[in-house]
Amino acid sequence: MRPCDETIKKTFELVENMFDLADEGDVVREDAGCGVLFGVVRDSAFKIKKLASCEKEAHVKKGWWRE
Repeated sequence: MRPCDETIKKTFELVENMFDLADEGDVVREDAGCGVLFGVVRDSAFKIKKLASCEKEAHVKKGWWRE
């Protein structure tokens, strides 16, 4: 696998960690500010995941992506 593809795979792992963190933060939060923070983390994870998915698809179409 190309180094750039490895980095995209790591990005998907990062996104999953961000979702887990946002979920955990929502469970233990004690005020609205924390709710906003973890909402931003979750929203950012969705945006990053979408960008990474588009980039992966572009690499697949170019024939670069190898599982």
